[in-house]
Amino acid sequence: MSRSFEVVLKKVVDHSYAIEIGEKLFPSLIRDLQQGLVPGVSKFAVITDSSVEPLYGRPLVELLRRHNFAAELFAFPAGEKSKTRETKALLEDQLLSHSYGRDCCIIAVGGGAVTDLAGFLAGTFGRGVPSLNYATTLLAAADASVGGKTGVNTPVATNLIGVFHQPRKVYIDLAAWRTLPVRELRSGLAETIKHACLADAGFFCYLEENIGRVVSPDGELILDPEICEEIALRNCRIKYGVVQQDEHESNLRQILNLGHTAGRALEAVSGYELLHGEAIAVGLVIQARLGVKLGYMTCDEADRVTALLQQAGLPTEIPASITNRRLVDKMYTDKKVRSGQIRFVFQEGIGAMKRFADGSYSVPVEEETIVALLEELRG
Repeated sequence: MSRSFEVVLKKVVDHSYAIEIGEKLFPSLIRDLQQGLVPGVSKFAVITDSSVEPLYGRPLVELLRRHNFAAELFAFPAGEKSKTRETKALLEDQLLSHSYGRDCCIIAVGGGAVTDLAGFLAGTFGRGVPSLNYATTLLAAADASVGGKTGVNTPVATNLIGVFHQPRKVYIDLAAWRTLPVRELRSGLAETIKHACLADAGFFCYLEENIGRVVSPDGELILDPEICEEIALRNCRIKYGVVQQDEHESNLRQILNLGHTAGRALEAVSGYELLHGEAIAVGLVIQARLGVKLGYMTCDEADRVTALLQQAGLPTEIPASITNRRLVDKMYTDKKVRSGQIRFVFQEGIGAMKRFADGSYSVPVEEETIVALLEELRG
């Protein structure tokens, strides 16, 4: 004879938070903390990388201390290669050795690798502590700082280990974009173009008309303030519109993976020599051309996607050093793979996504079809 007991844990959780877009937002962050944005916190851990540390990490810690907040700086080597379980464990050990506990708050200052790693750390340290994101790159503004997906890379695949952990607030500092190398800025434009492709035809046209006011064809950073603010705002609105409906990626949120089936594989196979946005740009071209073959968009629409990526100074061809076999093999580690089948999400024209008969936004594509397309692209 056995007996059972029902554990009822139904609850409504409010994960709402604000996103502030502007220039030089440290005073705003300090004001928010003074007004109780994260109550019950006695120590702040500012987590950043080696590139951002002198520009924004150290100055923020000094400012926090000047306003009588207990704060320390923790930095790791810049780059996607450092976004690993090992780096996370090192940071956790450093926090513990400095007597950080459940009454701390993590402030992630930097680009996507920083917000991904620091957010994952915040989601698990002390079984979860509050965090803030201070985004200093266009890539973080477009993608990593919004939506609560955090994680690290492994030798097998990118971002397969992580948690959903929403920040208490996100600050997008447009002034920081002026400190970016042009290659990093362009990398962020790839995720921006992706958002336009999947949700907003009007925004796609806006980018076609104005991307030259962000970066010139010869690589000069122009960064027209009005255009940059509009890009940051549209990115946030598009991603919010998806995340609001599907916070934990059960179906709709897969559309944010546009270009990522091939793009993430390319990024990993290149040994992260390709920046995230550069790999996603090539992934967007692969999905668009595959979409033409499968009847989801026209050749002219795919040409427009390729042309806009090129206008932004992004690569649109698979590097000759990466074989089709290696690329396809790595696609099998994509998190959308089910029952050993590679799955893609596809544009339906420009500004909308294809939804399939079973209600899903992703669909299996035969390996032979993918290989044939890759061979065709190499010409």
